[in-house]
Amino acid sequence: MTDFAVDDGGRLAGAARGRNALALAIFLLTIAAFLLRFTISPEVLDRFENYTGDGGSFLQKLHVGTYAILLVAPLALISRPIVLRGDEIGKFKALLRFVLLLVGLMVYLGLVGHISTSGIFIDTYLAAGVAGLIMMAQSEAARRRIGDVIVVMLLVSALMGVFEAVTHHRILPYDNVEAQFRPIGLTEHPLALGTLCAAGIGFAMATRWPVWARLLAAFVLLVGCAVSGARFALLTAAVEVFALLLLTPWPKLTRRHARQAKAVVLILVLIGGAALVALLASAGLLSRFGDGVFDANAMVRVSVYDIFGHVGWQDLLFGMPADALVEVVQKQLHLPTLESAPIAILMLLGLPMALLFVGALGWTMLRVLRFARASTRIALLTFFVAALSNNALSTKTPAVAIALVLVLAFSNREAAKSAPDRRG
Repeated sequence: MTDFAVDDGGRLAGAARGRNALALAIFLLTIAAFLLRFTISPEVLDRFENYTGDGGSFLQKLHVGTYAILLVAPLALISRPIVLRGDEIGKFKALLRFVLLLVGLMVYLGLVGHISTSGIFIDTYLAAGVAGLIMMAQSEAARRRIGDVIVVMLLVSALMGVFEAVTHHRILPYDNVEAQFRPIGLTEHPLALGTLCAAGIGFAMATRWPVWARLLAAFVLLVGCAVSGARFALLTAAVEVFALLLLTPWPKLTRRHARQAKAVVLILVLIGGAALVALLASAGLLSRFGDGVFDANAMVRVSVYDIFGHVGWQDLLFGMPADALVEVVQKQLHLPTLESAPIAILMLLGLPMALLFVGALGWTMLRVLRFARASTRIALLTFFVAALSNNALSTKTPAVAIALVLVLAFSNREAAKSAPDRRG
């Protein structure tokens, strides 16, 4: 009997070590896949394949990080049991429905002959949905560690941006020619750097890092947003800072003491903010604000609505290929790019499908926000408000995936476990 007991114990210990090894492997592969998608810009990828240029195979038009995420997903979802409790089940179902809807959307685009358009939705939204499913397959500790890694990645990008702004030398390749130098960090565009730095402030405050580390991270991200030249993102970041201060709870203080402490901190933030603006302006890092917020570049986002005079009702109902939309924008409207997510989604999908897609995206985000911390909610709102002012939602970018991964990383899982599973 003793020998059998020892054998059983050895087998159980061996099985436990095997499960832990598999969990660690999936955790590391997940981080690797996410970082591939989040840090390799289109300009870098174009050095190795025809990712953004005309012609070439459709397979080349998908990001290598997207392939990595799609390859990791079966391993994370099938290789071991997934333990979900309470409201987590509803979140998993919501993400799965979103992914299935996107697969159906890809089929639709193929049937109507707009296969070139599908690359945008695969790289930006399908990859984000699958990344969300991979996150739900992780343990609570693994999710939070992944979130910490992504926040650190945003900090590295912000620090790179500050270095580039000071030295006027970009670390990564950037092919656009601009009148004024703007840094890009680890992103594909200065506006993307500003958007992610702005949203990252709230996500940094949602970590479990020491208070001093969270405040330092928020400061670095705010400076990164400022030097990026993304004016609207900086304005949303400023509003976000005040929202984080006033709307997030301070649980270790009574309500009365919390109000008093917030009033003192608010005064300090105002003084520190004024000093920071003066310092950055004196260093020439806020030159983009010299012409105000609504200059010629900002008016491009208004001029794009003239597109309705250059397209037919068939385009409005059924959408148009991405290359045809670019041709209209550049040759008819004489604009360099289409910096309007609503117009881009409408013209790429057509009105019925655009409404379905936007509704599904909004509902999915609201669903995964349940039991998220107040700072996480504020961060996601900041992201979407800032992203609507640029191409983050309408071109092949990792921004949506980054935001979704961070929301799932910093949700209140204990509350989600005890909550009933609601249909959704």
